[in-house]
Amino acid sequence: MKIGCVVMAAGNARRFGENKLAAQLQGRSLILRALEAVPAEEFEKVVVVTQYPEVMRLAGEFRFAAVHNAHPDWGISHTIALGLTELRDCGGVLFLVSDQPLLQKDSVSAVVELWKRQPDKIAALGHDGVRGNPCLFPARFFPELLELQEDHGGSTVIRQHEEDLVLAEAAEEELTDVDTRSALEDLIHG
Repeated sequence: MKIGCVVMAAGNARRFGENKLAAQLQGRSLILRALEAVPAEEFEKVVVVTQYPEVMRLAGEFRFAAVHNAHPDWGISHTIALGLTELRDCGGVLFLVSDQPLLQKDSVSAVVELWKRQPDKIAALGHDGVRGNPCLFPARFFPELLELQEDHGGSTVIRQHEEDLVLAEAAEEELTDVDTRSALEDLIHG
């Protein structure tokens, strides 16, 4: 069964104040760290959805497809739709956010492996029973994902189908996302 991956890298990062994907942690940008966490061999195709030309170039260096999001202000639902449209022939699609700088490739692979064992379920990374990202959705949820509006993302679909969720365990720090400068500073100094 074909599995696709959408790297979501289109947001305006309003709370961060500038393009947070270019922010550095230990000499590597958040977007570089996100792309390095993708186990490309697990996927039929990896699509990076972004508004940033420099991210599109970097995606090309990884041999990932780049899709331009000309309307990031339309919310995460638009990014999801753009990525899913590119991968509509897949049996499952993993959505990976770009602001989890401590996410490890092995943990992403664990989500894929869990989903392969239970391909009718939504597989996600979690810690102590608390769901985080990334999340891998089977094709039966694609219509609901495509109906999302504005800043409603995959969590909206998951909340409607909690009984269909399975978690792969990860270290808590891998699930840490960087939405603000202070969150990044905590990682740098923590």
